[in-house]
Amino acid sequence: MSVAHDPRGPRSPPLVGECLADLQWVDEVFSPYRPGSAVSRLRRGDLTVRQAAAIRPEIAEVIDLCQEATRRTGGAFSWLLPDDRGRLLIDPTGLVKGWAIARCVERLETLRGHAYCVNVGGDVAVGGVDGGVDGDRPWQIGLQDPRDPGRVAEVVAIRQGGVATSGTTARGAHLIDPSTGARPARRGSVSVVGPSILWADVWATALFVGAPALADAALAQDAWEVIRL
Repeated sequence: MSVAHDPRGPRSPPLVGECLADLQWVDEVFSPYRPGSAVSRLRRGDLTVRQAAAIRPEIAEVIDLCQEATRRTGGAFSWLLPDDRGRLLIDPTGLVKGWAIARCVERLETLRGHAYCVNVGGDVAVGGVDGGVDGDRPWQIGLQDPRDPGRVAEVVAIRQGGVATSGTTARGAHLIDPSTGARPARRGSVSVVGPSILWADVWATALFVGAPALADAALAQDAWEVIRL
């Protein structure tokens, strides 16, 4: 993960440090790949949701957002996914990365006269206005070609908001279609560009595993774009 920032001003380095520490904390709490994380303990039955939320209220916040994401996407996004034995287990990874980036954005937005770019696992949030020569020139975000990872297939220009991608390029094997409980047969990637990195992350996952017509729901929202590669 990386955070690019304009280092001018005394508040910038401490805030970037807070962002990095928070991203590490999110991984320690929500990763299903860490045996000691709260999510792993929930999956094993060592904790109930109520117990976990009492320890960390952010867990309840993420679960509430996951439930809202399921409603918004008509079930194409799900935070309850089957394991190899068919048991439905908690897995918020389709949302929590965007949520974590959004937490960084909240901090970085307090830095006036600075531009920022947060990149976590290929999902990117940008914003702010550089007080120097660049002014409000948009960021150029390259989208990786899913069939040729060394090639940039398309470039997105964005001043404020997020770009999230789901697909078979990186860690795609973890994607599961909630309607079948299996990995989707399709290849390629779906990128969503919009004002919220959290919801861009959700929609990228939902649109990759869901029916193509689902894109109409995402595109109906103002200032959103869907790019399929």
